[in-house]
Amino acid sequence: MQRAIQRNIEGSHSRSMIPRIVVVGGGFAGLEVAKALGGAEIGVTIIDRHNHHLFQPLLYQVATAALSAPDIAEPIRKILGRYPSVQVLFGNVAKIDTEARILVLADGTTVPYDLLVLATGSQPFYFSQESWARVCPGLKSIEDARTIRSRLLLSFEHAERTTDPVEQSRLMTIAIIGGGPTGVELAGSIAELSRHTLARDFRNIRPEKTKIILVEAGNRLLAGFAPELSEYARLRLESLGVDVALDSRVEAIEAQKITVGGKVIPVALTLWAAGVAASPLAAQLGVGLDRGGRVKVGSDLQVMGRSDIFALGDVALFLDENGQPLPGLAQVAKQQGEHLGKALARRTDTGEDLPAFVFRNRGNTAIVGRHAAVFESGRLKLKGWFAWSAWAIIHVYLLVGFQHRVQVSIQWLWRYLTYERGARLIAEERAEPGPPPSPAAEQPAPREDLPPDADALPGIARAR
Repeated sequence: MQRAIQRNIEGSHSRSMIPRIVVVGGGFAGLEVAKALGGAEIGVTIIDRHNHHLFQPLLYQVATAALSAPDIAEPIRKILGRYPSVQVLFGNVAKIDTEARILVLADGTTVPYDLLVLATGSQPFYFSQESWARVCPGLKSIEDARTIRSRLLLSFEHAERTTDPVEQSRLMTIAIIGGGPTGVELAGSIAELSRHTLARDFRNIRPEKTKIILVEAGNRLLAGFAPELSEYARLRLESLGVDVALDSRVEAIEAQKITVGGKVIPVALTLWAAGVAASPLAAQLGVGLDRGGRVKVGSDLQVMGRSDIFALGDVALFLDENGQPLPGLAQVAKQQGEHLGKALARRTDTGEDLPAFVFRNRGNTAIVGRHAAVFESGRLKLKGWFAWSAWAIIHVYLLVGFQHRVQVSIQWLWRYLTYERGARLIAEERAEPGPPPSPAAEQPAPREDLPPDADALPGIARAR
């Protein structure tokens, strides 16, 4: 089977235009490169370890039961299906042999390339405290979002049936580490989930009394925004009942407690939103990396010292005209992918040199809660309902697939009018917080022949 796949890869490119271009990563950057080359009828292979493109900026809404996984994900083959020259491979790249110009997949399949585009994104970074990862999930995949949702909802279920007030208080305490956009959005969404949606669902507890702690090591939230917008976000979260702890460093994270500033805080769940690092594949390129594991690229997005390799998005360290690195935003990855795809197509057709990439900032935005957000673009600074409207328009526009835009718009409107959230499903095999169920309450183990969780994309759980 592997040899058949290999012959298909080599044969496909031998019939296509040289060079053989391989893109690793099906995020915003990788997809845009593939679409631009496909539109020019230039052969390209795109490889991803997932079968779907994921809209990561809305992952927190899956984690907090506001949206279902299929609302923010689309099969890569469906997105690229209209480009005959684009071949999609479902596989995990385990090794990059830069000398032989060969990629080795986890199953042993080899994929040769002449030009390589690395767009593998980032992963949570725990500042060398890797033991924290097991008890403090980050938010980078559908699996992460479903795990967080399950543990979050289970904490309320366990609190509902316990008679110990101390344990009940712990089970209704959620900690979030990191006050960037992800941490702020998680805190606001969990606060609204507990204070509005879940408040009607339980009889022995009051979910609106849930304690949410947002821990930030810096002196303000949303450090990438103007100070007045950071202050607005803090005040808005506090009005929702979120305890914002600034100038506070987490010292220890365990399954049922965290230590912050020497104080031990019992918690049901701790979520990580404090740091990310580039995909570990970047280290296999044999070039220097920055502290975040990113590869330094030139103005044309070419990896320094490698004329045959390009890096895009979160895995690339690209310095703007002021010498500052571009942030890890979807709009950066998307613009880089569009630019490189079109540039490679022109070079293949005419031999034209690759032009320099110029980032055009469309604005930065983060949602704080119901009709409350911050938006900043140059001198324009918005907060409140107008910023929330801008946030919604931007995110709906960036969603891949017209049906997703319609579905998400309808669901957001429904939530706005009713506070209702429909994706409150618990995947028990992934849930870990709280005391184990009593023997009388134990449920049979899930059968392997039954379909996966209703809101999961077909085959995702088993494909990982």
